Amino acid sequence: MGSENQYPEDMGKINFNFSVLSSAADPILAPRLGRLSVVGRKPISTPHFIPLTTRGVVPHLAHDVVRRQTSISSLFIGLEDFIEQAPKEPPIFKVPTAPHESALRKFICLPDDTLLFLGPRRIPSVVCPPANTTTSISVMTSVGFRQLEADQYIQSMQRLRPDAVIGMADIVLGRKAGVKRRGKMVDRTHAYTRDATERLYGDGVSAEDCSKTAYFAPVLPLDNAEQTLYLDDLEDDLKQFVSGLALYESASLAIVPESLGNLPRLLFSEPATPQGVLREISLGADLLTIPFIAASSDAGLALDFTFPAPSSMTAQEEGATASRPLAIDLWSPTHATNTSPLSEGCQCYTCRNHHRAYLRHLLSAKEMLAWTLLQIHNYHIMDLFFSNVRESIIQGTFEQDVQAFEQTYESALPEPTGEGPRLRGYQLPAPGPNQPRRYPKVFGRLDDAAEKYAESQSSVATPDAGADELQERGFAEKKTP
Repeated sequence: MGSENQYPEDMGKINFNFSVLSSAADPILAPRLGRLSVVGRKPISTPHFIPLTTRGVVPHLAHDVVRRQTSISSLFIGLEDFIEQAPKEPPIFKVPTAPHESALRKFICLPDDTLLFLGPRRIPSVVCPPANTTTSISVMTSVGFRQLEADQYIQSMQRLRPDAVIGMADIVLGRKAGVKRRGKMVDRTHAYTRDATERLYGDGVSAEDCSKTAYFAPVLPLDNAEQTLYLDDLEDDLKQFVSGLALYESASLAIVPESLGNLPRLLFSEPATPQGVLREISLGADLLTIPFIAASSDAGLALDFTFPAPSSMTAQEEGATASRPLAIDLWSPTHATNTSPLSEGCQCYTCRNHHRAYLRHLLSAKEMLAWTLLQIHNYHIMDLFFSNVRESIIQGTFEQDVQAFEQTYESALPEPTGEGPRLRGYQLPAPGPNQPRRYPKVFGRLDDAAEKYAESQSSVATPDAGADELQERGFAEKKTP
């Protein structure tokens, strides 16, 4: 773990380094290997994924579980998770810190060796009202929608001191932007980026005040021609301040200027399957966010795939006549007495200590341990997946392995059949005048219970009842002489 003496004496420099180890002749649209390193943090071999969090925590996994049972070495955190008390100062900004400490890291009690990425919104982002302006964007906090000012976001970078920050962007969510709106997106994002980089790293900033956080400049999900001026500015004037690129769709990988090809590319396109992940890696993505990992765990799905895919000979020996499923639905009754591990040969904590029948029992009983064990397994599967992807790129067999994977496995994850854990606030639709209540009224059920109780009491005989009444209620039978 990192310690104070691991930080260099020159605190004015960004200790963030990314090196491309190998790539194809085309430096843009091709899979490539890289290494991301930050002083005092675990290095990350790319391509890789960044786990997503809720209020700084991987859903269902405590920090000690992450440290002991997973290989997670980086986290993505959304600022909107922590600023619910505006205009009051949120608690995260009141954490006392030493000069070398990160308030964000200290607030969420994260180990020193974990790489922290901070963005304005969580991933996946909640569709917010179209209220972005030239100085702010709309965000969804735990108490509702509000505006996040660009100035406040810059101050948050300076005060929280994450390892890397995703620049603010004017992104339209939930609908397609019109021509005029796309022009505003570019102008506003360009202004956000220029203002932030100048205030964080500009010539007028002293060595003591210069930010130590790496800045990932956003690339909008638009055509090259629509954001030419912005990309030119990134390539020329802002290149010295930019440590990486944040992209919101895989098509944007094709418009990255060649002079920026040595920067790490963080992709927020939210692939729905491992096939989608492979496609984005083939286009040159270095870091990805993969929401389907946690979504699968919530749905009771245990990921069950390997890369490269098992050989066709093995599949025939097992009697496989169709494509293999990408995950196992543990809600299925077929697993009620199945004592095999979630995946054959898997060495994760869950598969070494528990079996399918136990996980299904936990799910049926709504035990929180069920989703913890599933998260451990699913993150282990994805770690192996990316490790083998990197090895495939090294061996030069990546394209053939991708084709074999697509032929072996189904094209989509199984549809969930059971109930997941209680939804977190941002996973629910925003309340509105024509929408049903998030949770039904509980007190209304007492009326139904009272009515049923009254009906049951009407058939109970009382001590004063005569022989005819007792016989009518079925309590006894009257004998005639």
